[in-house]
Amino acid sequence: MLATAGPLPASTEQEAFTFEFKWDGIRAVLHWDGSSVRLETRNLREVTVAYPELTAMGAALGPRPVVLDGEIVAFDDHGVPSFQRLQERMHVGDPRTAADKAGRVPACWLAFDVLHLGDRSTLALPWSERRPILESLALAGPSWATPPSFPGAGDDTLAAAHSRRMEGVVAKRVSSTYVPGARSRDWVKVKLVARDEFVVGGWLPGEGHRGGRIGSLLLGLPDGQGLLAYVGAVGTGFTDADLARLTRELAGDVTSASPFSTRLPRRDAVFVEPRLVVDVEYRQRTDAGILRHPSYKGTRIDKSPADLADGGDEVPRAAAPQSGDGPGGGGSSS
Repeated sequence: MLATAGPLPASTEQEAFTFEFKWDGIRAVLHWDGSSVRLETRNLREVTVAYPELTAMGAALGPRPVVLDGEIVAFDDHGVPSFQRLQERMHVGDPRTAADKAGRVPACWLAFDVLHLGDRSTLALPWSERRPILESLALAGPSWATPPSFPGAGDDTLAAAHSRRMEGVVAKRVSSTYVPGARSRDWVKVKLVARDEFVVGGWLPGEGHRGGRIGSLLLGLPDGQGLLAYVGAVGTGFTDADLARLTRELAGDVTSASPFSTRLPRRDAVFVEPRLVVDVEYRQRTDAGILRHPSYKGTRIDKSPADLADGGDEVPRAAAPQSGDGPGGGGSSS
């Protein structure tokens, strides 16, 4: 179930919602069959091998099969979720490499919903009944947790997210059932930063110390006609490891045909088939839709260009609260 981007519900409507922090990680459904854990991203990509520390969670779940919805998160040195740090754990298929990375950049799985328990589906239950079932599992371990949710406390939760430099909050209607794969208005994600996903349509060659490598990525959004509407280029925020990986990933997608609906100003652009989705933070967008001061945050292995075609993330962001301590923790969905 996916959240619709939008503003925080008005104070007079907040009693109908519960509020959770929006974690800056990878959405993952956890399947436990009583003997082994399997983790799948929202596009059904199995990523279990990349996160060996999370498989130990099975012992805490007991003998009953269970399916849980949650987020894989890595924290920075200040305890703030960092999608960029999580990049070091993604794209790993070798168990030995995964074990080594787990020791250097530990990941945590945060549970925020239960979809199935034992021989019973919980999808048709309202959130107000699913949540007690989730909490009854008492998930609290070295690499997993069930963060609290805050019914009716939208203003305080948003203020807490701002003070802790979180990405935002998710408001969930307490009467809502769980509809797999649907982008529902019963769940509303409220962003505190200008940050969205875009499709890579090519790159510009680097200069100076980036000579012979990618200098910047050319970005776009599906225009509904099979092409990309150009939104600009991002050339900052990359590590050397990012550039090396992106060079490998895009090398096989090079094409002579531009995927963009408008002509680009530079003739040395290298075009690629529009398959890769990246996460970008930016200051604002011009009237023409071009990103100002964009910074690369990572690739999305859990999303495809089709996920961006519905415009799920293209909405105004929330105004940052001016003050307030708010609740002290939470869990979320994206």
